[in-house]
Amino acid sequence: MTLPVAILAGGMATRLRPLTELMPKVLVEVAGKPFAIHQIELLRRYGLTEIVFCVGHLGEQVQELLGDGRRWNVNLRYVFDGPNLLGTGGALRKALPLLGEAFLVMYGDSYLECDYSAVEQAFRASDKLALMTIFRNAGRWDQSNVLFRDGQILRHDKRHPTQEMQYIDYGLGALRASAVEAYTAGEPVDLEKIYQDLIARNELAGFEVTERFYEIGSTAGLEETRQYLSKRRTA
Repeated sequence: MTLPVAILAGGMATRLRPLTELMPKVLVEVAGKPFAIHQIELLRRYGLTEIVFCVGHLGEQVQELLGDGRRWNVNLRYVFDGPNLLGTGGALRKALPLLGEAFLVMYGDSYLECDYSAVEQAFRASDKLALMTIFRNAGRWDQSNVLFRDGQILRHDKRHPTQEMQYIDYGLGALRASAVEAYTAGEPVDLEKIYQDLIARNELAGFEVTERFYEIGSTAGLEETRQYLSKRRTA
């Protein structure tokens, strides 16, 4: 059974201003279409058709543009932060009624061409509460933030990375609802904090991905992703 996918798209996207002053980051034009459509088409290609957008800042624009998803043969649903930003983990907590017992999660600024079915299989086989995909980044495309050794994630810290961290959070995870239910509904919390708590309990599996990631979270990343997707479109 294929898991539903939560797309975290509720941030303020300050690094992309002025582009994101009047539209959410996930709707920024990339290679001829809003970025969210690239994500939907990618997920559909891998057979993932149940998608929940967790939105906040200007989120009503996302729902208005994308609708129910039937034009891509997917089912799109939406969860809004409300008056207060909930953070990536808080948004997931609010979305649990739509996500069920287990789900995949990715960021609204990531384009990830990887074997999603292999990720789901590894998650189910791990028998842990969550799984993080990781990529051996070695500081190439962004700051590495994961210590992964002997098949185990030992540390994850975006704010205080160390030289021994050679891997990066690839941007795709899998979680059981029980990993998120422990946090107070309506209270802001980051997904990074949830992952750190899971590491402390030895409940976070790691799955190494070998395909590089693309992202639109920065101006440089946006331009690189535009070039990549433009080439794919003309190939």
